[in-house]
Amino acid sequence: MPITDADGLRRVLGHDRVAVVGASTSYEKAAHIVPAYLGRHGYDLTPVNPTADEIFGERAYDSLADVPGPVDTVEVFRPSEEVPGIVEQTLARDDVQAVWMQPGITHDAAARDAEAAGLDVVQDRCMKVEHGQLIRNPMD
Repeated sequence: MPITDADGLRRVLGHDRVAVVGASTSYEKAAHIVPAYLGRHGYDLTPVNPTADEIFGERAYDSLADVPGPVDTVEVFRPSEEVPGIVEQTLARDDVQAVWMQPGITHDAAARDAEAAGLDVVQDRCMKVEHGQLIRNPMD
């Protein structure tokens, strides 16, 4: 089951190396606003976008397979139908601990595959919102 409880969300938010699949160069899009916020709050971001050279002042990579160095969490800003391929690329790495799908993005079968491999999974939730509520201004 994907994580929905505050303690589980805090655990995932505690990982600081985030690969942002579908990161955007467009300042007005959530795929730029959300990770930019995370970067301002200490997260180490690696953008994954085959159409960009640089995002958030960081080199952008074509795929998760191209990302050098460790990744703790894969944050997904791509359509739900692309999630199985993203999870497949995630599982090919040995360093990822969680997959976080932003609002409107879900794929139960891919989530089960990731969970079966031992990864934490969050679906249909915003990392920025959850960070603001649970980490930055904890209310629970």
